[in-house]
Amino acid sequence: MAKDIGHFIGGKSVAGTSGRTGDVFNPTTGEVSGQVALASKLEMEAAIENAAAAFPGWAGTSPVARARVMFKFKQLVEENMDELAALLSSEHGKIIADSKGSIIRGLEVVEFACGIPHLLKGDFSDSVSSGIDMYSMRQPLGVVAGITPFNFPAMVPMWMFAVAVACGNCFILKPSEKDPSVPLRLGELLVEAGAPPGVMNVVNGDKEAVDTLLTDPRIQAISFVGSTPIAQYVYATGTANGKRVQAMGGAKNHMIVMPDADMEQAADALIGSGYGSAGERCMAVSVAVPVGDEAADALLERLLPKVEALKVGPSTDPDADFGPLVTAQHRDKVKGYVDLGIEEGADLLVDGRDFTMQGYENGFFMGGCLFDNVKPEMRIYQEEIFGPVLSVVRAPDFEEATRLPSDHAFGNGVAIFTRDGDSARDFANRVQVGMVGVNVPIPVPMAFHTFGGWKQSAFGDTNQHGPEGVRFYTKIKTVTSRWPTGIRSGAEFTIPTLK
Repeated sequence: MAKDIGHFIGGKSVAGTSGRTGDVFNPTTGEVSGQVALASKLEMEAAIENAAAAFPGWAGTSPVARARVMFKFKQLVEENMDELAALLSSEHGKIIADSKGSIIRGLEVVEFACGIPHLLKGDFSDSVSSGIDMYSMRQPLGVVAGITPFNFPAMVPMWMFAVAVACGNCFILKPSEKDPSVPLRLGELLVEAGAPPGVMNVVNGDKEAVDTLLTDPRIQAISFVGSTPIAQYVYATGTANGKRVQAMGGAKNHMIVMPDADMEQAADALIGSGYGSAGERCMAVSVAVPVGDEAADALLERLLPKVEALKVGPSTDPDADFGPLVTAQHRDKVKGYVDLGIEEGADLLVDGRDFTMQGYENGFFMGGCLFDNVKPEMRIYQEEIFGPVLSVVRAPDFEEATRLPSDHAFGNGVAIFTRDGDSARDFANRVQVGMVGVNVPIPVPMAFHTFGGWKQSAFGDTNQHGPEGVRFYTKIKTVTSRWPTGIRSGAEFTIPTLK
């Protein structure tokens, strides 16, 4: 029987009242597993009101006490890891090991946020002038919001709310309606860890809920991860309403394979980064760029049998390489891109469109696909496919291989595989992409650095987590202080200068 999925507002689970719902599927079986409530404007406003009421008390809580809440939250997530991973896989479709890995990458940001007493330390300068000291402090913004995608329903929310809440803000999370159960559980665990009611709220919904966040004057900042068209809309609408916005969009991540690379290592890297999580990752490598035909042939000689041997299975199968796609609609969209690639003249070397899983014939499965001789003018190169489809674009030389990701509309992540330090260093310096890997296929930075792309992959001046995250969720205040013993008598009518 399908379960009813509501919201988490003011420290407790509440049922939806809008009368509108959406289907939540089990991608492995294709069955509807739940009905998620889609919040009305009034319901979202109730969550904002709860957060606004909780803000003064939470902002006034010491950073040390807030850090202790984050430590306890980390412990609770670890204790409930099996439950969370199983729940995530049942609604998203990724294999259990991949779900656990994504939760752990989210927890790394929680670990970073546990250092908030240090991260919020300001600067101090004594005696900037006679008897005058100056210092700065970082203070929370107020009520902030996060809008997160279906592909990482645990990791991306933790990238946002861990830093925001640790900084003293109150948070509204609007997760994807495709897999809402894990975000709700995270909200419960944060309150169990000691966050007061209203500090963390999870509201499910669609465009009506999103537009309320983008326009309500009580929301001070919004973080978004999703497709580029929606990222552009969120950024434009949010900033027009006076909000601080960071909006991460789509990607088309390249992996350059130089002739001197270890081809076996490069092929393995492409298999894991291109087909892991069924390619439903914003950092998935979807374009392989071997330099020279000899390198391309050597790479494909190793890559082709590995793609053909990929094991697709239920999310609960420990031996599966990847599971189903998130919905039937999305699977059909990915298949449509494969059809398009054939029409455009690319060579389809491995065709996974007709894959079906015995015993799970209604699941949203698709096998791995591999294209060769893809050209930059093709739509399958220009657009994000977000599925288990890898395109090989042959580059005649290093200059062309560097130009391809630099000229692409997206600029999220890129990698180069080579034994040559000069080539790697030159590439890392010159390529016009926000995150670069050298012999690392998915260059997602650690939590104490920062995540973010360039060009159409990101809108706004501040990236996710790390020191950039702390800056995004706080505002700086500078205090100039002078005490009576250092005050000269008489009025001053000129601008103060250092003495």
